[in-house]
Amino acid sequence: MRPMFVPGVLAASFSLMALPGAAQTAAPASQPVLVIHGGAGVIRRENSQHDDAAIRRVLETALRNGYAELQAGKPALDAVTAAITVLEDSPYFNAGKGAVFTHEGRNELDASVMVGNGQRAGAVAGVQRIKNPILLARAVMEKSPHVMLVGQGAESFAKSQGFTLVPTAYFHTDKRAGQLRKAQLQEAGKQVANTPEYLRYIGTVGAVALDAAGHLAAGTSTGGMTNKRWNRVGDSPIIGAGTWADGRCAFSGTGWGEFYIRTAAARTTCARVEFENESAAVAGAAVVNGDVVRLGGNGGAIVMTANGDFAFPFNTEGMYRGWIDASGQPHVALYVDEGLRGDVLPAPAGQAPAPAH
Repeated sequence: MRPMFVPGVLAASFSLMALPGAAQTAAPASQPVLVIHGGAGVIRRENSQHDDAAIRRVLETALRNGYAELQAGKPALDAVTAAITVLEDSPYFNAGKGAVFTHEGRNELDASVMVGNGQRAGAVAGVQRIKNPILLARAVMEKSPHVMLVGQGAESFAKSQGFTLVPTAYFHTDKRAGQLRKAQLQEAGKQVANTPEYLRYIGTVGAVALDAAGHLAAGTSTGGMTNKRWNRVGDSPIIGAGTWADGRCAFSGTGWGEFYIRTAAARTTCARVEFENESAAVAGAAVVNGDVVRLGGNGGAIVMTANGDFAFPFNTEGMYRGWIDASGQPHVALYVDEGLRGDVLPAPAGQAPAPAH
């Protein structure tokens, strides 16, 4: 089965329920589930075969490390943070080690976590010396009376909690420095842009999980957008925009953050699950491939419901993504035309699915 598209919206939403013979996404509450993303906006021509293979290996490691927590009977949040720290430690993803540069040549990182049981949340924004911002976001949730801390205050809190601050040079990679130079040349009119504008805004990692107790959790981490100014903050650390988890639904987004904020994408998706009784695929497609796109944005997300159903809505050439089955076998994909199968964009109610291209 090939991707199906709604006319006017280039998009693919993945759900393994659609393909005969494929593993199903639905699972009883006692069967743990872990799904991850490493960012939308992937362009095939910009990755070498070596890069593709390395990225797949990192995604698989993240899935295995996160799922090991679930197999050990630990809560969903443990799986989420275990998976995301692997991605933060890799230079291939725009989070942690691979964070993009601001206009001034800094790395400003954002992250958030949320658990469905009690809807507790924690977030950090604009931190510059935190190796794993997702762990600091968790500490904010568990060790402070607040939900979000920013900048130097967040780093002061980190030190009070025993975090070791890394030198800013830790985050430097030649690839991200080159992307900054290219963006600034384009901004100055000295180089013609040959990629869509939205690609400057896209790049995030995230995870959603369901544990053996039937509880959901979500987490998101990012370096933000290349060449950003004025301490810009996107959707990733904003609860309800880039991250959400409640008793019925969990969401982690990756995309043009301004539009995820304006649509409250994470909460809106899960509200559709709660109040309209929509599936992960239908709710995710309606918001990520509907509301966000109509306003002019782009991106993707991972969405999971309390029965273990999950989906990968996105509207770019690719999105790093994966899930792990009950046997511990990871399944990963990078581009719109591959893997994870059952990749059907649900048709509006009362209409037949659009024909495959």
